[in-house]
Amino acid sequence: MPTELPVPIEFRLPEGWLPAKPSGVDAEDVAFAAVHPDPDGGFAASIAVDGGFLAEAETLDGLADASAERLRNGAYAAEVTHRREAGSPDAPALTQRLALTATAGGVRRDLVQSQVYLLLQDVVDPHKRAVIRLALTATAAQHDAVLGEFQDFVRSVRPDTGAEA
Repeated sequence: MPTELPVPIEFRLPEGWLPAKPSGVDAEDVAFAAVHPDPDGGFAASIAVDGGFLAEAETLDGLADASAERLRNGAYAAEVTHRREAGSPDAPALTQRLALTATAGGVRRDLVQSQVYLLLQDVVDPHKRAVIRLALTATAAQHDAVLGEFQDFVRSVRPDTGAEA
């Protein structure tokens, strides 16, 4: 069952991507998922959105480490190949890329997952911090071809204030 995000967001899906039922590792915690319309060798690249509240002592690095560990537990191998801080002091973010080998659709595959963690502080209570995680999972062969679309998706994510544009 999809979960709710800690704060409402709005976003624009890349053209052609299709909303989908969340599946795979941590699927029960996914609030939204979408798949690419052109699978690579039977595997459709996917975007997943989830999130939660960050305890005062937790960090984005700690969340990224925990995510990498969960992937390691559900895969033959998973390695963080890139991680960097992004965003601004008012809206910190972290990106990481993982290379993994896992079984998907009954087939052992080399996959790449790009993750973006966005930290949103409550304007009323700054001690209340929400994190939104955006993840692109694709075959190693297709990842770079869909990465630009994922980056466009990430740039479109905004808090949903309920106001119409």
